[in-house]
Amino acid sequence: MREVLGDLRGWWQAGDDVALATVVSTFRSAPRPAGAAMLVGPDRSVVGSVSGGCVEGDVYERALAAMTSGAPSLTRYGVSDDDALSVGLTCGGVLDVFVEVVSRTGYPEFGDVVEDVEAGRPVAVTTVVAHPCPDRVGRRMIVRPDGTAGHNGLGSARIDTAVRNDALGMLAAGSSGVLSYGPDGQRRGSGMQVFVAAFAPRPRMLVFGAIDFAAAVARLGSFVGYDVTVCDARPVFATARRFPDADRVVVDWPHRYLRTEIEAGRVDRRTVVAVLTHDPKFDVPLLEVALRTPEIAYVGAMGSRRTHDERMARLREAHLDEMELARLRSPIGLDLGARTPEETAVSIVAEMIAGRWGGTGASLSMTSGRIHIGEAAAAPAAHAVQRERERV
Repeated sequence: MREVLGDLRGWWQAGDDVALATVVSTFRSAPRPAGAAMLVGPDRSVVGSVSGGCVEGDVYERALAAMTSGAPSLTRYGVSDDDALSVGLTCGGVLDVFVEVVSRTGYPEFGDVVEDVEAGRPVAVTTVVAHPCPDRVGRRMIVRPDGTAGHNGLGSARIDTAVRNDALGMLAAGSSGVLSYGPDGQRRGSGMQVFVAAFAPRPRMLVFGAIDFAAAVARLGSFVGYDVTVCDARPVFATARRFPDADRVVVDWPHRYLRTEIEAGRVDRRTVVAVLTHDPKFDVPLLEVALRTPEIAYVGAMGSRRTHDERMARLREAHLDEMELARLRSPIGLDLGARTPEETAVSIVAEMIAGRWGGTGASLSMTSGRIHIGEAAAAPAAHAVQRERERV
């Protein structure tokens, strides 16, 4: 969705009607994740993609129809056959695409949403994509950590309360996906589906140790979408000139900086930590803090096997238990046979990605089954919210 916001805002500001097609659910080897979007502008031009080309032709026709009728629609695309290649997914996946019309009249809050996204303020857009009453489909509500602003809400106070509470959980995790309810927002029920598009700030990558490997990790981390900080206690090495790809370079003792960020609430379940100092006076106090913070998604430390063994002994002396120590990825990275800083950075970031999405790190040619992670694995926050609601 982020990649089309600029074009959508331009047409919205001009007062034009634009068709917005959004992937709201994916299953098996779907080519694009929930939140992927495609626009059809007033001049019938196309921006973005929902499947990388598999079903765009049919989605385009549905978008044109929506611009004529004003009616939103939800369509499921599955495995294609010889007679339906134009509207099927040859990859074997399944995805649900919701098509709606966006305009200043129907979506007056859109400008504020874009301002939030650009400023790095968390915001979620919740949209009813399926409901027994057709007039409920397409209703939306904006959810922010400090309150809610919607056009007319989603249909009732009960629905608004349920969706707001669940969307806040997904927003905290930066996860988008569909939640199911009864027609009036019942926790245990079906019939209504609400898509939560969560726009959270970029996940953070904290790189400790101002060395050449850190520069390569910062470059690749920025490339894959992290907000990157490089921290080192030595001002002569920790300079913005040496790390042009980092969003910030901090001169501070690593453990003190990390503790400050945790206490300030700037570390969440998407944060990854790469400890590249391989110097006990820096990395042991730092790892004590990191490994005792369960909110941190990934903690990796550079060093040889010997360095790793010595580090583990020091951490045990610091009274870290085996469960905390098991969170440490050391030596850091996947086994790629990397030699250069750039190759090593690939192995480190690849391990972070595998941990985030549940990948094994094995060569795909040596595995079988689906390639892309399906909805259940790719949207853990949505499923965790759904399970918790059903438990209550």
